[in-house]
Amino acid sequence: MTRKKKTPLDILEAKEQSQKVVMITAYDYGSARLVDAAGADIILVGDSLAMVVLGHENTLSVTMEEMLHHTRAAAKGAGSCMVLADMPFLSYQIDAAQAVRNAGRFLKEAGASAVKLEGGESVIDQVRALVRAEIPVVGHLGLTPQSIARLGGFKVQSKTATAALRLIEEAKMLEEAGCFGLVLEAVPRFVAAEVTRRLSIPTIGIGAGPDCDGQVLVYHDILGLFDAFRPRFVKTYAEAGTIHQTGLAHFAEEVRSGVFPGDEHCFGMNEAEKNIFFERLEQYEF
Repeated sequence: MTRKKKTPLDILEAKEQSQKVVMITAYDYGSARLVDAAGADIILVGDSLAMVVLGHENTLSVTMEEMLHHTRAAAKGAGSCMVLADMPFLSYQIDAAQAVRNAGRFLKEAGASAVKLEGGESVIDQVRALVRAEIPVVGHLGLTPQSIARLGGFKVQSKTATAALRLIEEAKMLEEAGCFGLVLEAVPRFVAAEVTRRLSIPTIGIGAGPDCDGQVLVYHDILGLFDAFRPRFVKTYAEAGTIHQTGLAHFAEEVRSGVFPGDEHCFGMNEAEKNIFFERLEQYEF
């Protein structure tokens, strides 16, 4: 039986009913199908694809066209999962008109149901404009990877009382502007708990402790497919990277030794046609 497609209303209702929200990143048709089959609520086509798929050092290099391409592919395999597309660096920061134009492309061209953008007070006008344009929005506070030039790298945020109180203020601003959810990344557990308690919209944590209304991790981190670095907040549930490498190496070994392909992997021809082929072959000059 096909499950009903999740919507922003379902995500809001999950908080009301104290049901944890499961969000997992996916960047293509195949991974999206696996995430959907695993029972997740939301597929995030994250700008993290810049690092785990495209090999960049950070998320700043990924383009709108690349994000649209991967969102379109993931949406085809998403099943009942809601597809949330990350808006890449400089696709929304300039002004509200730019934000609406680019966010609209994710819904109209790529099959997303909502978009996510980073920042607090600095993007409130953009959030309001998106909501007016009937585009559902998820906010993102704490460690915002698109701000690493200013933050000085991937560092835990809101570690002072002043910064923690400011985080709560900006979370309330995003809620009031119309966000239906908020990602909290790399902030102290008790700060995330206070934000969660004070908001009517669900919080999705990544390195923000268990008191959030849901959790998100990167597909490649969950499955051990990305080993360049693993943040403290990551839990790897399968070392699929090792399994993949072993299988690929076995294939290479069998090709070089002549074991693969075997007879069972080859196509034949009925004996009559085979005989005709070889008889006629003798008459040809090449």
